[in-house]
Formats: sequence, C-alpha cells, structure tokens
Amino acid sequence: MGKEKAFVLIVDSDEGGSASLVDGLRDAGHVCKVVHTSRDAVESVRQRPPDVVVAVQHADDGIDGLEILRRTKEQSPETEVVVVSEADSVDDARSALSPISSHRAFDYLTEPGEVKAICRSVEGASKKALVQRQDRLMRERLGEAFNFEGLIGTSELLAREIRRVTKIAPTKSTILIVGETGTGKELIASAIHRNSPRAGKLFQVVNVAALSDTLAESELFGHVKGSFTGAFGDRKGLVESADGGTVFLDEVGDMSRNVQAKILRTLENGEVMRVGSNEVRHVDVRFVAATHHDLSELVEKGGFREDLFYRLHAHGAIRLPSLRQRREDIPLLIRHFVEIANAENGRSIKGISPEALRKMTNHSWRGNVRELRNVVERMVVEAEGEMLEVEDLPENISGSTDIVAVGIPSLTGLSMADVEKIHILNTLKLTGGNRERAAAILKIGARTLYRKLKDYGIT
Repeated sequence: MGKEKAFVLIVDSDEGGSASLVDGLRDAGHVCKVVHTSRDAVESVRQRPPDVVVAVQHADDGIDGLEILRRTKEQSPETEVVVVSEADSVDDARSALSPISSHRAFDYLTEPGEVKAICRSVEGASKKALVQRQDRLMRERLGEAFNFEGLIGTSELLAREIRRVTKIAPTKSTILIVGETGTGKELIASAIHRNSPRAGKLFQVVNVAALSDTLAESELFGHVKGSFTGAFGDRKGLVESADGGTVFLDEVGDMSRNVQAKILRTLENGEVMRVGSNEVRHVDVRFVAATHHDLSELVEKGGFREDLFYRLHAHGAIRLPSLRQRREDIPLLIRHFVEIANAENGRSIKGISPEALRKMTNHSWRGNVRELRNVVERMVVEAEGEMLEVEDLPENISGSTDIVAVGIPSLTGLSMADVEKIHILNTLKLTGGNRERAAAILKIGARTLYRKLKDYGIT
C-alpha cells in the first residue's frame, strides 16, 4: 500500500501556467484541482476543504495570495497554504510566515516557474496537513470512545462484552473470561471486583500456569507444618486469605485435574482444606477465571473437568476480542499510549505519521494490546523527531507486508442479528449519523432502518 497523498487546490489566474505544476503534483500521487479566481477558491474550500492550497500570485493579476491564505485558514484551519508570488516582498513574506499569526502559511516562495521547488513544498505541507487531520479524527473518536477501567475503544465486539461485565459484576456469579494473551483479561477481572460489593476486600491474582501441581495446591489452599519438605510452619492459602473478596485464577486451563477438583469443592461448598490437614475451613470467595484455551476442547480431550467447566461457564464466557478483531481501535490506543509514554518518560511526541500508522494498523499484533503498548512506549522513548515515523518502528512491523482490511472484525460466533447490528452501526459511523444516507448505502428504506434501530436499541 502506497503513501497517503493529499488533495491540492491550485489557485492561479494564468489558465495555462499551472499545467506543469499539476503534472508534477499528480506524478507524486496527489489529487489536484485548479481554479482561476479567488471567489472560486473560497467556494472550493467551502465545498471540500483541501489538504493544501497553492496560491500562485502573479503581478497585477488581482489575486492576492495573502488574502487567499486568510480566507482559507478562516474556513479550514487544518489546510496548509503555500503562497507563490512573483513579488519578492519581505513584508509579505514576514506577514505570511509570522509564527504568531492565526493565518500562517506553510511556505512563501518567490519563483512561480520553479515547479520542483513548489512540489517539494507541497510534499511537506501535505504531510503536515494529513497528520493534523489524522490527529483531529483520533481526538474526535477518543471523545466518542468508551473507557471502561482502562479498556478503550469504539468496537462493538468489545462494547458488547463490557455491557455484560457491568451487569454480571454486582452479582455473586463465578465468571470465566476467554481471550488471547494481552487482550486485558486481568483488567476485566479487576474491574469485576471493583464494581462488586466485594470491592473493599482483597483481590487475589493467581497465575496457575506459573505453578507446579504441588505448589499450586499449597499456594491456593495453604499447608500445615511438616506436610512436605520445607513446610516449617502452618500457612494460610491465597483462597483463605481472600475471604470476603475475589480470587482471579489466570490461565485456569493449565490447572491440573487434582487442583481442579479442589477448586470445584470450594466453588460448590465454600470449603478449603490445607495440604496435610483434614480440617475443613469455610470461606466466602468469588472466583473469576481466565484462559486463552478453548476449555470445551480440553474437556473433550480429558484435560479439564466437565463439571468444573459448566460451573465456570454457567453464565457464558466473557469473550475479549483480539486486537486483530478490532483494528478500528488501534489509532485510538496508539494516541492513548503515546500520551502515557510522554508523561512517564518526559517526552513530547506529538503524534504518528500516516505511513507509520498504516503499518501499525495492518500488523498482526499476536501479543494484542500489551504488545502494542510496549511498541509505542519504545518508539516514544527512542524517536528522534517530534513525530513517530516508519523508521521508528521495530523491524518486524516496518518490514511487514501484511495487508489486512481495517475495521472489519471477525464475525465468527455471532448471530445474524449481531452481524446486522454491527453493520448498521459501522454504516452510521461512515455517514456521521446521517440515517437517510445510511439507509441508501444499506439499500433499505429509511422507515426500515428506523425500525431496525428501534429493535436493536440503537439511539
């Protein structure tokens, strides 16, 4: 995929004089439009704000490049303006380029015939304009995005699961969270605890995958003195210490069947028994479990207890989408992580170039949001300029040839109603909320669209 190019408006009273400039800019991939009067220029900017205006001011032609600059900036502050004048006026140049002016030009050139110089200036102006436009769009999307306990996005796939979390969190129910590594399973588990009546009690995190079978049993349920080599005294387990609170069992799919049986007993009866002891203790603990495995497949293979699976799966799993399934959120997350990295590292990175953003959006992100955050932090710390560029990307991303459709999530496992709702929401985003235009794109009547919006609870 090539670089993103700009829409360039050329204002030149000489109808034949701009042909070579148009050829040069189009060769560079830009889209050009030529007008010959200041009135037409103002009207064109009003109808479709360009990324760059080239105001070619010939002597005594009645077109004032500075006036075009002023009117353009009034209508479209993000548009960059290159003023080209035959008159070598120091005062005009100073006025156009003044850093304190609200109508500042990107450049002021005095050789209308120097096509290469103008093209170079337009290239720089277009890059700046595209970055500003991209930054504005990301700010607008951040304003529209949800931020639930650190999970940021606009993806309907994620929003649907968050809505389920907010409903289940205040209950006593055991919850299973399924998602790839780095999708935010611990964030969701912590959010469930903080949004429950147990919020004032302990939230205990146990990474089951990091514990051996014997150690897992001791860590979870405790032990008595002499129960095994190294047990020099009685020890309360993590489950018992979290009495009244929440225990988060991370990577529960890696837990041995022996420990699974003891977890099931605690789930069913609130009972724990320390290793080496026959004394039954009672606890009031809520369990939240997480895994990247397909537990139903593990059940079929005999690696996971069926009774425990159904106990964890009683309300259906919270399924966190991978970053590949919500690529439309990547620009928002990048901006968010840039702000965090700036604050933590004393940096002042202003944004990311369109080319670098495209590379990052198309990357596979097997490590999901965690990998994205680590990459952004590294880029912010090591970047030499004020913008994150392609050369700041790690080699595995800058050299990637992955080309993946942006904003089209995996629909596997969704009902037809869910698919239709997501499609309607995405179309409304495309039209800026214009329902008549959305209905036309969807090729349905406006009344049909209004009925569907009502049925799906879309406001």
